[in-house]
Amino acid sequence: MHCRKIVYEEYGDPMKVVSLIEQTLPDKLDDEQVLVKMIVAPVNPADINTIQGVYPVKPPLPATGGYEGIGDILAVGSCVKNLCPGDRVIPDGAMGTWCTTGVFDSKLLRKVSKDTNVYALSGISSNPCTAYRMLHDFVSLNKNDVVIQNGANSACGQNIIQLANIFGYTTVNIIRNRPEPDLENLKNHLKCLGASYILTEEELRTTDLFRSGVLPKPRLGINNIGGKSSTEVLRTLNNGGVMVTYGGMSREPVIVPTASFIFKDIQLRGFWMTRWRKENVNTKQYNQMYDELLQLMKDGKLVAPAYKTLPLNSFKEALKNTISSKGFIGHKYFLDLQ
Repeated sequence: MHCRKIVYEEYGDPMKVVSLIEQTLPDKLDDEQVLVKMIVAPVNPADINTIQGVYPVKPPLPATGGYEGIGDILAVGSCVKNLCPGDRVIPDGAMGTWCTTGVFDSKLLRKVSKDTNVYALSGISSNPCTAYRMLHDFVSLNKNDVVIQNGANSACGQNIIQLANIFGYTTVNIIRNRPEPDLENLKNHLKCLGASYILTEEELRTTDLFRSGVLPKPRLGINNIGGKSSTEVLRTLNNGGVMVTYGGMSREPVIVPTASFIFKDIQLRGFWMTRWRKENVNTKQYNQMYDELLQLMKDGKLVAPAYKTLPLNSFKEALKNTISSKGFIGHKYFLDLQ
């Protein structure tokens, strides 16, 4: 059997080091391996950073791209007990998903339902899990508590909006300004996902939302941008508030006003889902998180971010736009692997 896959033999510029190749798959699976026919796989900033060699995870080279995806099992090794042909699976630690068919370690896959949207499922391990953990692990939030986030239109931001709405929290969502009608369309999209309030960065600087008592000051801030944007988020936090940073789209450092640190006792924390997974894999809270997210997706309450699907041959368009979008592209890219 042959497969097509996106590979790189050295770290560097994805537009130069990545290629689409055809490869013959082994005739026989090892005892614990499974053969998976892939359906779709997302293209994430972490995938790009891995190819560039700047991500903390560095797979041995040559490597197949992709951390996430979804597919159906075609065959299983002789010692595989938890999976069987026909099962639908997502990676749970497996890597190298940008392929039409792949051989994976059965222990690094998770079985999922076939009656759930494949785009939502295929991206579950990064953005939905990150959003879930940030809303659970840093502040003990109560119903109607306020959460403020920048980069609210990012894939993770859209998951934060939906989960916070489900959990009963109020969200203040910061986005960058853009020309009309794009701004109004984006605001409407985020409102449909459950966003409570949506402000541009300029509107955040002048808003009376917190000063006038319309809303209590946020206890949790979530930062995906850094630089001035993160400073503005910090300024809104209540005494003892926590800001969690999980991204740095501006590539500028997080800058904290000294007075906020001293007089408001603001806490700064960081979150990286890969580290959390490594420390908590197969624990009760790990499996509970997945069970809850999978059920929300099955019920249609947690949906995939706005996306565009491209055929495998057009992978360079997906890579190029994920590299250069800076948050303005308006959708996440998926590769059609069928």
